[in-house]
This record gives sequence, structure tokens and C-alpha cells, in this order.
Amino acid sequence: MAEEFETFRDPLLSLFQSVVGEVGEKIDNSSPGHVRRSISRSTGRVLKQHAVEIAKRETSQTSLQPAMTTRDLSKSGVAKFCAELALRYIKALAVDNRAALDEIESEYVGSTCDSAWVSTLKEYTAYFGITGNRAHIPYVRASQVGPKIIPMKPDAKVALVADWGTGAQPALNVLSAIAARKPDVMIHLGDIYYSGTPKECQDNFVEPVQRILRKDTDVPVYTLSGNHDMYCGGLGYYSLVRTLNPPPLDQQASFFCLRSTDEKWQFLAMDTGLHDHSPYGVTNAVTYLEDDELAWHVDRMAEFKGRTILLSHHQLFSAFSGIGQPDTGKRNPVNPQLLKAFDALRAKGDISAWYWGHEHSLSIYQKYVDLERGRCIGHGAIPVPTADDIYGPLDGLDNAPAVVDRTRLGVGGGVWNHGYATLSLTGTRCEENFYELAPSGERSIWSSTF
Repeated sequence: MAEEFETFRDPLLSLFQSVVGEVGEKIDNSSPGHVRRSISRSTGRVLKQHAVEIAKRETSQTSLQPAMTTRDLSKSGVAKFCAELALRYIKALAVDNRAALDEIESEYVGSTCDSAWVSTLKEYTAYFGITGNRAHIPYVRASQVGPKIIPMKPDAKVALVADWGTGAQPALNVLSAIAARKPDVMIHLGDIYYSGTPKECQDNFVEPVQRILRKDTDVPVYTLSGNHDMYCGGLGYYSLVRTLNPPPLDQQASFFCLRSTDEKWQFLAMDTGLHDHSPYGVTNAVTYLEDDELAWHVDRMAEFKGRTILLSHHQLFSAFSGIGQPDTGKRNPVNPQLLKAFDALRAKGDISAWYWGHEHSLSIYQKYVDLERGRCIGHGAIPVPTADDIYGPLDGLDNAPAVVDRTRLGVGGGVWNHGYATLSLTGTRCEENFYELAPSGERSIWSSTF
């Protein structure tokens, strides 16, 4: 693959990548007196490579090999041994297997790994909870938010990007392109990788935003909750959103209403990530909104006479990715839970468009299930090899939605191109533009006005 970043759908593997990456940095940044001689100061890079190899093996359903020992291992072999132990630890933690946890910890003690690994692995118990219990996710209830509206200037230019928080060079390139367009607001539709730990939120989101986007101006920035943001219990995410912007521009929860002060436009950002967090591995999750959150959005619709744009991390529908398990051999292209939410919202007013991410591609859909404009903009930063046909039809999909002609991403360097979208508001009109960063430079894929 042309780009040095790989992520996996399985939450366990995402947590595993996070812990391996953070331990690697601790080792590389330690003084020689705190690191065993058999681990070098370039271990972080080697560990990340091993993490990808091990994760790929897991996704191919090949079981873990018997426990290795450090005797006669090369430096690379020692790093792999430590990473193997880390995955065993994370898997035992997921099912609260205390005997296995004690056994694995005893393997670390006295080994080449014990200088940094055990303390970092123990920290991940706070991200996890026991047996995947999500009660520790600090979700903010609608009653705590109240009728708060975040003000936005009239005739604003809004930049939208999704699945962007990798911290890798493609993400930085996309952010630089967004900054060059001088938006009044930037909204990220979720997913800071690998599992939204506090360190990843700082390194992969805050630092690039401050250094690139906010270099010359304090652009308000907002971010939604994606599934990867919840894999560590939302600890990094909820701390992040509370500090992104000062009042009255502050984001108080994982959902919000951004409304122009001339009452022409509002953005309703919905939390679909809360119910896609399982540490056991999730296949085709059918996510949904909390009842009180949906009621909060319905209230925002009922009190507003202008035009509304919906935002979420997960898709309302898809032609290219499964939602839920097949029923009698047929797949449903629509998330029925989010469709109910859509019906409740549009009963109260005009919904002009819905933008989401989650799938790592760009899909600009024609009208479907009475939604005039459904847009997937998940092409923010995750490298998807061209061998993966992101526009290939999904087997068994019943009544698939259709994309607008000539709006597909291009390719470069063996992967599909990355990009973003902008919405330029003028009075009651909105111009949407979709961009990709091709090897020859930035290219406009498609635009329309509504």
C-alpha cells in the first residue's frame, strides 16, 4: 500500500493498534536507562508494522500462535513477542478473564517488554470497562444540554470532512487544502484513529488543527462521535469536544445544533457512534439515536423556519456497504432506525441534505427514501487500495440507491484519492462542492446548488 496507515473494523484490533503505538512511543522516547538494551529506539515504527501484520492475521481468522519466548529473538522478534502479548491481554480483558490476565502479566514481568508495556496495558482497562459495558461512556444527555444553539455567521462557508483523524500525511494534506479555502467553520463527521484515546485525540486532531487550520485565525471546529471514537469509551472524544471552542461557540455534547444568526440555515449533528462501540467486533451495526436526543433534534426542527442540513457519522443508506444482517438472503440498503429518525425530523420542517462518513469513500446519491441529497464523504484520510472496488455492487442488496453520474473518486499511488466538501451559504441558497487530492493536485469532482 502506498500510504503508511491501516485500520481495522474490529474494535479489539483498533484498541490493540492504539496500545502498541503508544507503548512504542514511550519506549522510543525513554532514556537508555529505562529501556532494555534489546529494544532499540526505533521500536515504535517496528511495533506498528507488527501490529498491522498481527491484525491482518486476526481478520483472516487464523488463531494466535503459541506463546513465544524472548530467548534468541532478534530485536524485531522481541517487538513482535511484546505485541503478541498485548493482543492476548486485550482479548482477555474484553471477556474479563482474570486468570488469563494474570498469566499474561506474569509473562511481561522480567521480560524485555516490562519496562513500558504493563503500565500502559493497565491504563486500557479504563477505556474498556468489563465485558464491554458501555456505562462508563460519558454521554451527555439532552437534558444537560437544554435548548442551546451554537451561533454561526450568515452566509458562512462550512468545510466538511469525515474519517479524517489519522495524523498521517494524507490527513495533513487534506487539512491544508481546507485551510487554503478559508472556511468560517469546519465540521468533522467522526473517527479519530485507532480508538480515540486521549493521546490520539491530541496528536491526530488537536495538534494538526492548531498548527494548520488555526495558524492565522481561530476557526470554530466541531467533531461528531464515530465508532472509532467510542472504542476507548469516549474518554478522549468527550475531553476533546469540551475544549475545542470558547463559549458561546462551545460544543457541549456529542450532538449539537449550529444555526446561522439570520435564521436561514441550521446544521443538526446527530450522535450515531454511541451504539457502535462493542469491544467484541461489530459487523454491519444498525446504530440509532437515543430517544431523548432524537426528541431534542425534533424540538430544534419545530422551532426553526429555515432550512436544515443533517450530519452524522453513520450512513442512512448505502449502495456499497451492508447495514445489519441479511434477511432471507436479501440485504436492506437502509438503516431502519435512522430512517425512523429521519421521518420524525422531516415531519417538522425542510431537510435539504444529509452528510455522513463511516464508509471510506465518496458517494453522492440521487434522491432516495424521500431524502433529496444523501452524501457519504468518508474519503477524508483512510487509504483504501484500488484493489478494493469501493463502487462495486453489494451482493444481495435489495433496491439499491443510485449515485449521481460522473461523481466517483479518482485513484493515485495505488489508493483511492482523499478529499473533503464545502458548503457555501448565501441567503437561502447553498452551493455544495466536493474535492479530491489527486497526484496532480486538487480537483473539483462535482458541485451543485440547492
